[in-house]
Amino acid sequence: MADSSSAPDDDGASPEAGADDAVSEDELETLRREVEEKYDFDNFGPADMAKMSVDEWEAAFDPDSWIVGEELLDRVEEELRYRVAIREVFAVLERVTENGEPRILAYSDEGYAVVYPDGSVEGEGTVLRDVKPTVALCSMDDFEVNQAPANVRLPAPDEVSQGSGDFGNRMLQVVAFGQLLGGIALIGAWIISPNVQTIVAPVVGAGFILIGLFLFVTVANARLSDRFRSEEYRDRLRAIGLEDGERPAFVPSFDGDTDREALVEGPEGEPLSSEG
Repeated sequence: MADSSSAPDDDGASPEAGADDAVSEDELETLRREVEEKYDFDNFGPADMAKMSVDEWEAAFDPDSWIVGEELLDRVEEELRYRVAIREVFAVLERVTENGEPRILAYSDEGYAVVYPDGSVEGEGTVLRDVKPTVALCSMDDFEVNQAPANVRLPAPDEVSQGSGDFGNRMLQVVAFGQLLGGIALIGAWIISPNVQTIVAPVVGAGFILIGLFLFVTVANARLSDRFRSEEYRDRLRAIGLEDGERPAFVPSFDGDTDREALVEGPEGEPLSSEG
């Protein structure tokens, strides 16, 4: 004979099952609070996503409240355009179609990502790493999407300057020159003047000279680094087809490529996409 204490209620659920569900819900709420304290969802990025466990992910993102469909693509488009505008994400953005269904395509010289209306993301490389957290955030109803500028434009390779810290470099050079002069003056006075016999003068002078040389090396290294970074950025702009409008070879094609819509402008204010 069956134990009546474990018999199901009228709705088909046993008392033990209800207790287990209550405990699970309490644990989920506790975990959700811990996740909210641990992660800053206003600045949620790839590094945070990589740290998340499966349980933390399920607690933070409730599937029943996810935004999907065309609304999700609109939110992702706006947020990605904003991040491209502030140089947080380096990518070309396009609206494409596949089998009549809308998609968002993001690509650079180091990978691509395709965003689907159901919130799934496919791709490879650094672009996929950057896009995934954006899609996750935009699918949350309480996430406020950042407003992108009316025109999001990538610069032409020739427009990229060598660096923006020229004033700071000049100031460091002035300080370095002053240190060298002060050091040479102290050592020269110790050698020439009979009134300066203390050992402090040459020691301090040598210190000034070393500081001056260090500052000059720092300025030279900063300028060289700026030059390398600028040249690397120019090469990346050329690699994504900024001048010829051609996608990199590893980016997949879509059946609606002839009607693709560019979401980022080229150097002349024209769409980056060309008819495929």
